[in-house]
Amino acid sequence: MTENDKPLDQAAEDELKGVPEHFREGAEEPANDSLAEALEGLRRDLDAAKQEVLYAQAETQNVRRRLEREKDEARAYAATGFARDILSVADNLARAVQAIPETLRSDDSMKGLVTGLEATQRELEKVFASHGITRIAAVGLPLDPNQHQAMIEVPSDDHEPGTVVSEMQSGWMIKDRLLRAAMVAVAKKPD
Repeated sequence: MTENDKPLDQAAEDELKGVPEHFREGAEEPANDSLAEALEGLRRDLDAAKQEVLYAQAETQNVRRRLEREKDEARAYAATGFARDILSVADNLARAVQAIPETLRSDDSMKGLVTGLEATQRELEKVFASHGITRIAAVGLPLDPNQHQAMIEVPSDDHEPGTVVSEMQSGWMIKDRLLRAAMVAVAKKPD
C-alpha cells in the first residue's frame, strides 16, 4: 500500500500529527485563558529559538575567526622546523669562514674559495631575511631571558653585571617568535 492508497481518514490523521487539538478543524474553541497561555508559550519558545540561533551564529563566527588566524599562523611559521634545522648549517659555515687564517685569505690560490664561502654565507643570511628569520642581538646588551641563554658568568670590570660579553652561539627569531636562544657569557662583578 503506497502513500496514495491510504484511506482518507488515515491520510488526514497523518497530516494533523503534531498540530495541537485546539487548532484542528472541528475542534471546540478553547477558552481565552488557554489560548493566551498557548500563545505565551509559543512566544517563549520563539524567543528561546531566536536566542539559540544568535548563540549559534556567534559561535560560528568565532570558529571562523579562529580558523582564519590559525591558517595565517601556519602560513607565517610553516618554515620553523626547517629553519631550526638549517641554523646548524649556517653555524658551521660561519665557523668555516672564521677559521680561515689571514695568510690563506691573502693567498691567490685560496682567494676564490674564501670569496665563495663568504658569498654563500651572505646569500644564506639574505634568504633568512626574506623569510623573516633574523639574528638576535646579544653582545653589549643586558641579558634578556626571553632571547638569551646564559651559559657562563665572566668576572669583568669593563662591563656592568648582567651584560652579555660574548656570544657562543647566535640566536635567531622567525618573525616575532623565538627560533633559537643565543647562548651567551654574562658579566659579573669580580671577586
